[in-house]
Parts: sequence; C-alpha cells; structure tokens
Amino acid sequence: MLDPTIYIVDDDEAVRDSLALLLNFRGWRCRAFASAEACLAAWQPDWRGCLLLDLRMGGMDGLGLQHALVTRGSRLPIVFLTGHGDIAHARAALKSGAVDFLEKPYAEEALIDAVREALARDARQSAAEAHTQEIVARMARLSERERQVMELAVAGKPNRDIAAELDISPRTVEVFKARMMEKMQARSLPDLVRLCLEAQTGARD
Repeated sequence: MLDPTIYIVDDDEAVRDSLALLLNFRGWRCRAFASAEACLAAWQPDWRGCLLLDLRMGGMDGLGLQHALVTRGSRLPIVFLTGHGDIAHARAALKSGAVDFLEKPYAEEALIDAVREALARDARQSAAEAHTQEIVARMARLSERERQVMELAVAGKPNRDIAAELDISPRTVEVFKARMMEKMQARSLPDLVRLCLEAQTGARD
C-alpha cells in the first residue's frame, strides 16, 4: 500500500505549483495532474491520502472525475477547489462524499484544515478496511465444519440443535466451537456475532 499522498488535479500550472509548494512545506507528499483524464489514467486502487480537485477544467470536470473514481471503487477523500463555485455544484460534490468545497481565493488555513480532515478520514477508512480484512482472513482459516458451526451459532442455535442439524454429537459441537472461537479470536458469542457483522458490512462497502 502506498504512503498517504495529496493528489492535486488542476489545469492551471501556477495553481498546481503553489499548492504543491505549500503542502510540501507542511511535510506532505504531493503528486500533481494537469487534467482529470490524466489523474484517472494513473489512478490505482491502493492510492491513499486525498484529492485536491479543481471543479472546472477543460475536458472532464471535477464532478465528472469524482463520479468516475467512485464508479471504479475509489474511497479517496476529495476536497474541491473552484473559482466559480455555486450551491448546486457544492451540494452535488458533498452529496457524493466530498470532504469540503473551497472557493478560490481560499484562506490558507482553511485549505490546511480541509486537507487534515481528508487525510484523517482516509486513515480511518484504511484502518477499518484493514480490520475487516483481518476478520475475513480469520474466517478463511476455519475448516468447513468449523464454519458450519459458526454460522449456526451466530444464527442463535444452541449446541443440541447444531448437533442435530450437522448429525454430530453435542460434545463434538463443543470441540469445533472451541476451535472456531480460538481461530476467530472471539471472547464470547456476542463478540463472534459482532465480528461476523463487521466482515459482512465491510464486504458490502
């Protein structure tokens, strides 16, 4: 996974250079693109950080790039910058998940605050995704029988009903359940249910 980077997309070279200079001075890594098309062509699923995106550009505009990235599965937080902002565009951008919508000329500290919030959001998302992947990895280590016992236990069935459904003894159910709980690192049945729900929610997101 790449280190967090601030991706700047603006068709004005002077704006790109000034933003990169300001953000580099604050200690952040930057990468700049002169068009939405160039950014989209370079985009990779493992990008981390945030996007500083000009709204109005020749060719694909900022909202178009936002939509294209979301369609590809990107969760990269976006801060919009524009010299021609209006309520309709701001509403559309924010509704699609943008962190902020700043009009040029923007206050330096407002920009820095927006970037910090976007990077913090990305960090939270990355941590949540890593947690979900870890739960899924634990599930993958279960045997077929352990997975069957887990699914029935999470469904609320007691050991005797699980034994009857799987045609094994209640004692054998206890053995499989103990192994399954250890592999899932679950301290209790409610904890196991929570882990399963987190894995399902993460997969849908």
